[in-house]
Amino acid sequence: MNDKSTWEFGTRQVVYGAIGAALYGVLSLATNYFPLPAAGNVTFRPAVAVLIFFGAAYGPWVGLLAGFIGNTLGDAAMGWGFYWNWSLGNGLMGLVAGLVMPLIKDFKARGDILKAIGYGVAGVAVGMLFASVTEKFIGGLDWNTALVGYFTPAFIGNTVVVAILLPVLMIAFAAVASRRGR
Repeated sequence: MNDKSTWEFGTRQVVYGAIGAALYGVLSLATNYFPLPAAGNVTFRPAVAVLIFFGAAYGPWVGLLAGFIGNTLGDAAMGWGFYWNWSLGNGLMGLVAGLVMPLIKDFKARGDILKAIGYGVAGVAVGMLFASVTEKFIGGLDWNTALVGYFTPAFIGNTVVVAILLPVLMIAFAAVASRRGR
C-alpha cells in the first residue's frame, strides 16, 4: 500500500491525521450517548474502527493524530472537557494499529485483514490500558475499578467493533481504490 517509511512524518501524515481525527470526532458523537455497562465514563464507539483503519492504512503517526485529536474533538463537542489520558490512550490505539501498515499489501486479502485486526486489537489493549491505569492515579480509582470497570468494557467493546467493522472499511477502501486506479 505504501512504499514510504513507517515512521515518516510530513505533510501527508498531518493531512490524513486531520481527516481521520475529524471523522473519528464527528462519528463518535453519534454513539457517545451510549455508556458501556459497568463502565464509569466509557462509551460505545463504533467510530474506533475508523481510527484503527487510518492507522493501518496510513501509519502510526496518522493513527496517533487521528486518535488523540479525534477523541479530544468528540469529548469537547459533548461538553466533557479535555482528559489528556483518554485522548492519548485513543492516540496509542491508532499508533499501535499503524505499525501494521508496511505489512499490508492488499486491503481485501484475508491474511492482511487479519493482520490489521490483530494490530488493531493490540492497539485497543495498549491504549485503553494506558487510559484506565492513569485514571487510577488521576481520578483516585482503585485497581478493580480501573481494570474491571474501565479497561475491560472499553477493551471488549472496541475489540468487537474492530473485528466487525475494520474488515468492512478495508474491503470498501480497496474497492474504491481499484475503481480509481490506485
